[in-house]
Amino acid sequence: MKIVRTVAALAVTFSFAAACSESESYTQETVVAPSPFHGIHGLTVTPDGRLLAGSVVGRALYEVNRDTGETSIAEGPPEGMADDVEQGPDGTIAWTAFLDGKVYARKSDGRLLTLAEGLPGMNSLAWTDDGRLFATQVFLGDALYELDPSGANPPRKIMEGMGGLNGFDFGPDGKLYGPLWFKKQIVRVDVETATIETVATGFDVPAAANFDSKGNLYAVDTAAGHVYRIDVASGEKTLISEVAPAIDNLALDADDNLYITNMADNAVIAIDTDTGEARTIVSGALAVAGDIEMSDAGTLYVADLFAARMVDPVSGEVTELGRVFASDIDYPLSVSVANGRIAFAALTAGAVHLFDEETGASLGIHHGFTTPAEALAMSDGSVLVTEYTRGAIVRVGGDDWSDRTDLATGLSGPATMKLGLDGSLYVSERTGGRISRVDLESGESTVIAEGLAEPEGFDIAPDGRIIVAEVGAKRISAINPAGGEPTVLKSDLPIGFEAPDGAPDLYIPTGIAVAANGDIYYSSDIDVAIYRLKKD
Repeated sequence: MKIVRTVAALAVTFSFAAACSESESYTQETVVAPSPFHGIHGLTVTPDGRLLAGSVVGRALYEVNRDTGETSIAEGPPEGMADDVEQGPDGTIAWTAFLDGKVYARKSDGRLLTLAEGLPGMNSLAWTDDGRLFATQVFLGDALYELDPSGANPPRKIMEGMGGLNGFDFGPDGKLYGPLWFKKQIVRVDVETATIETVATGFDVPAAANFDSKGNLYAVDTAAGHVYRIDVASGEKTLISEVAPAIDNLALDADDNLYITNMADNAVIAIDTDTGEARTIVSGALAVAGDIEMSDAGTLYVADLFAARMVDPVSGEVTELGRVFASDIDYPLSVSVANGRIAFAALTAGAVHLFDEETGASLGIHHGFTTPAEALAMSDGSVLVTEYTRGAIVRVGGDDWSDRTDLATGLSGPATMKLGLDGSLYVSERTGGRISRVDLESGESTVIAEGLAEPEGFDIAPDGRIIVAEVGAKRISAINPAGGEPTVLKSDLPIGFEAPDGAPDLYIPTGIAVAANGDIYYSSDIDVAIYRLKKD
């Protein structure tokens, strides 16, 4: 991780601080173009032909033109957060705000209602033909509810402990059909008697099921990337199409055209149910664009939440190490490269995942961390992990991941780390507004710079300066570790996407990577893109 640059940083003198204060001009270039979403999940096609799709991380409900792929926001943040969306027979559009634990409804007269709240993990929903509305908790709960579409009455719990009843639909028989995510089944639920029976088995991770107008049931398997037609009488599955894994949901329009979403590709895809042909309507090269890191070989790594990715900084070509559900990758949001290992940390999943830098092979994933914001592989085989909300840096034994000891505590939102050959560690403290140097033996910290506006990603430039993203001020600044005021290099940047209530304020980390020629790369959590700043 650019250790030689840190050596230079330690050798700078106070005379360099004066040079830092001089104005500098940078031109911004696009490396990876913006994506239309921040991950895409549930979708529906309304009777009048509108395709609506929801994003949880992006906290928005979108409308997608099925012919051109053009997107627009139908419901913006914060109320627009949507894991699933469906329109009722009276024109009411309802959607589930997964992280907020709410279900919203937009009535045909324009009123916005809250139909449920205080139920984290509200995930999927479906209407009956006579206007009853049902929704489930998944992942952060496991229950089925009936909701009052008027919002006058609280949700009524029907049953719980099903096994993750995800995207579902009512069949011609009035029963609810959907997948049990954790039991790998498609099931039939009688909402009147609160009973459940198995319809089909043999899935990897079934994510959603819907009926067409002829009574055919279609289902998607997110881990396999398969789209199936299912005979509800026999349970027989017919594979009709195969796409990339990480499918999230599906919907059919009035003419029985089938659409699916893929969260890792930010894609809405049309599936021909006769030929199996898949046509991408809209997609993005990146899904979320979290932290970035440049290796000594010049590869730019991206922690993309739904995938671990690599970018060629010259061509902008994007490839991947793996994606969620298709491998053991678990929602990576930060990345570092050091000592021959790539380390991804999953802030919300509490996980750290290592890869071999040379081969790209997985070296294993480990859970049980408290909001890990960054992981850093050390030369002795150990791994350092910043636990963001706990304010600590944890040292993990190289051979025994249960061997965890605190290196440093009392930090204020420790986020990104960089190593120095002087035996010290640099860390950005987002909530503390500072960058500190931590002694790797004693854990003692020394403030290098303070008064920063929510610093997140940083790197050390060839000239020794620390280049940091101050997301609270939407700017990138340069800091001389020997002293002096920070120099603003570029302002008014598309960084600092607002976190929902209850989520860590780090949310989607903004990453910084400085190339050997001094070019500055940063990830945009607002545009879902990667940009390069070149000095004029």
